[in-house]
Amino acid sequence: MKLRRDLSGAELASALHRYGYEIVRQTGSHIRLTSLVKGTEHHITIPRHKRLTVGTLSAVVTDLARYLDVSRERLLEDLFGG
Repeated sequence: MKLRRDLSGAELASALHRYGYEIVRQTGSHIRLTSLVKGTEHHITIPRHKRLTVGTLSAVVTDLARYLDVSRERLLEDLFGG
């Protein structure tokens, strides 16, 4: 599945709530999210931009897939449908 090119940082942060991520702080234009789903803290920092670059979104999705122990493709389908 291809990465969305019109996704904002706020939309991604909202989508990550279903995986237990909560916004813990915002510094400038960056949002810090934390999850305790697997018994250990996992932190993600995403820019709160109108459109995330493909590289940034790819890095976040790869990190999340590794933490959640799911394939990258499955995570993309769960997050964005398809």
